[in-house]
Amino acid sequence: MISPKTTMISVDEADNLLAQHSLPTTDVLFPIDYAAGKVLREDIVADRDFPPFHRAAMDGIALRYANLGAPEHLIPIENTAYAGAPQLTLNNPDAAIEIMTGAVLPEGCDTIVRLEDVVFQTIDGARYAKVLVPPQPTQHVHHKGSDRKQGDLIVPKGRILSAAEIAVAASVGKTHLRVNLLPRISVISTGDELVAVDAVPLSHQIRISNAYAIQALLNEHSYSAKLYRSPDDEWAFSNLFSECLTDSDILILTGGVSAGKADFVPSVLEKHCIEKIFHKIKQRPGKPMWFGKRTSDGKIVFALPGNPVSTVVCMLRYVLPFLKRMAGCTEDQHLSAVLDEPVEFKPALTYFLPVKLHIHQGVLHAQPLKGHGSGDFANLADCDGFLELPEAQTLFQKGEAYTLWLYRAIK
Repeated sequence: MISPKTTMISVDEADNLLAQHSLPTTDVLFPIDYAAGKVLREDIVADRDFPPFHRAAMDGIALRYANLGAPEHLIPIENTAYAGAPQLTLNNPDAAIEIMTGAVLPEGCDTIVRLEDVVFQTIDGARYAKVLVPPQPTQHVHHKGSDRKQGDLIVPKGRILSAAEIAVAASVGKTHLRVNLLPRISVISTGDELVAVDAVPLSHQIRISNAYAIQALLNEHSYSAKLYRSPDDEWAFSNLFSECLTDSDILILTGGVSAGKADFVPSVLEKHCIEKIFHKIKQRPGKPMWFGKRTSDGKIVFALPGNPVSTVVCMLRYVLPFLKRMAGCTEDQHLSAVLDEPVEFKPALTYFLPVKLHIHQGVLHAQPLKGHGSGDFANLADCDGFLELPEAQTLFQKGEAYTLWLYRAIK
C-alpha cells in the first residue's frame, strides 16, 4: 500500500501518486456511430490491402507509358473508367482510357496523365486526347497496398477516436468498436452560499457554477456526470455523499477542502473509509486539492477547491488526465506556448498562469491575463488555457516556452 502524503506535495509528486491509483476497467463493444471521443481498446488492422487495387489519384487519361507517342500525337480514347465500376481493359496499347479519380486502373495501363495536361478532340465521332505535358512513368497511380498491407496495424489501441480513426474503422468493416466502459461520475458542490441557476440569489448568495463547469469539461471529453448540491452541513453532506458513493465510481467534489470552520469534507471522507492519498499541492491556484480512494472497492474521490479558476485548473491538470489514463489512453501530447511578455512569480509554487492564445508565424503564443485571482470566474470567459510555470523559477522571460493546459480549442 502506498502511504498517504500528510504534507503539501509538488505537482510532480501529485502526478506520480495519481498514476499509481486507478479503477478496474471494463471494455464494451460500442456502435461506430457514437464512438468518437472514446478510447479505443483494440487494435484496428487492415482486412485487405490499402488501397485494394491500383487506383486513379487524378481525373485524366490512363495509358501505357511505353506506348506514349511524341508530343502533339493524337491518342484514341477507347472507354471511360468510373469509380465504383469493375476494371476495364485497354485493348489497343497505343490508345488510352479516360479515367475518374478513385477508379480502378485499367488492365494494360500503368500511368495517368491528369486532366489539366491533356486536351480532347472529336474527329468523325471518335474522341482523341493530345498530351500537353509529358508524364513520368506510373504518375498519379495510387498503387495497391502502398498505404498498408493486409494484416498491417493501422490504429493501435489506446488512441482517442477522432474522425480519422472512425473512417479507418469503417473502411475495415467495423460496425462496433471495443472501447472503455465509461465510469459513473457524480459531482457535488458544497456551500450555503450556493443557489440553483434559475433562482434569484440574495445579496449574500451566488448561483452554482463550478458543477456546470466540471460537467462541461467532462462532456467535452465524452464523459457524463450527475450534479448535486449540498449545504455546509456535515450531516446533510455525509448522507448525500453516501448515496453518490453507492451509485458512482468517481466522485468529484468542489468546495469545503481548505481549512475553514465549514470545510468538513476531509473528515466526512475519512468516516466513509476514503483513504487520503494526498491533500494540498504546492501550486497556485488549486493548492487545497484532495485525492483519495476507498480500498474496499477502488472508488475514487477528487475534492477540488471551491474557487472557480482553481476548480478548472485542477480538472485540466489532474482529473481529465487521470480519466484518460484509466481508460487506457496512450496519447500524451502536451502543447507548449511561448510567453508574449515576462512574468514574475516569487512564491515557491507551481503557477498556472491564465493566458490568451494566438498564433504568429506558426508559433503558439500566450498573452498573460491579469484577472483577480482564483475567484474571478468571469476571467475564464477570456482565458484559453493555463501555462504551467515551474516552482523552481521566479522569473519567466518573454519567448520562453512552457507546458500549456488548454481550456478551449485553439481558434
